Amino acid sequence: MAGRELVILGTASQAPTRTRNHNGYLLRWDGEGLLFDPGEGTQRQMLLAGVRASEITRICVTHFHGDHCLGLPGVLGRIGLDRVAHDVVCHYPAEGQEYFGHLRHAAYFHNVAALRESPAGADPAVLADTVLADTGAWRLIARPLSHRVPTIGYQLTEPDGRRMRPDRLAALGISGPDVGQLARDGSLETAGRLIRLDEVSEPRSGQRFAFIMDTRLCDNAFALADGADLIVCEATFLDTDAELAPAYGHLTARQAGQIAAAGGVRTLVLSHFSQRYAHEDPARFADQAGAVFGGEIVVAADLDRVPLPHRRERG
Repeated sequence: MAGRELVILGTASQAPTRTRNHNGYLLRWDGEGLLFDPGEGTQRQMLLAGVRASEITRICVTHFHGDHCLGLPGVLGRIGLDRVAHDVVCHYPAEGQEYFGHLRHAAYFHNVAALRESPAGADPAVLADTVLADTGAWRLIARPLSHRVPTIGYQLTEPDGRRMRPDRLAALGISGPDVGQLARDGSLETAGRLIRLDEVSEPRSGQRFAFIMDTRLCDNAFALADGADLIVCEATFLDTDAELAPAYGHLTARQAGQIAAAGGVRTLVLSHFSQRYAHEDPARFADQAGAVFGGEIVVAADLDRVPLPHRRERG
């Protein structure tokens, strides 16, 4: 799956540490670049990670606590400075419109980029399935989460399709432009015979990504994770501090594992770690999530790159 990977720019929660910057995650999805939760210092982390401002096509903010949004002025300024030619769409909870406005206009900068605001619904009840974008090739939705301020999570899905089988195409003498026509039309008449698409192809599962940040356990966290190939999920606390999680509107690593297990997730990326664990072995987060989840677990570190897993096999 060339062109589909997660670049981790920061992994700290409320306060950065010597080794962890504030949040920041870039999802490279074919020609798209979705930047999630640009916390303070994201612009510099992009330089260290080799991420260009011109790669960003959408910015997705879950909520307006500083560790998830204070990097926005710098990122927007860099987009203007680099004179990014394409539109950049910004998604965020509509209840945070005032804060987005402050961040967007926090300083003088070259306001030359085509920035479009696309907030997610003014009524949290409507957010049960808010479609933010649907290109045909993929669909981006938002759902409300359970935090201390209005917060949304994101899910990006690719529709199921079909994969051409070169051996079957060759056996029937189909090549060149005829392959594209067959894929588009579903059938092709050649050499006096009608060839149907299902004769020369097989089902191909669409891929799914979810971003679940700053929430208590809630139904929508499970819904966002359902069937995902890869999720980024907050794991602010370890079991020793589990009583703090609901009080502050967060998850433990074990709860992140529960969400991933229930959704049949393939790769779980744990992030958003409390500064109280600056000297803890990261393996403790993996161990606690792994006690309830049997898939791949990545304990995120700044500047890591995590590829989306290969497509699920069908049938």
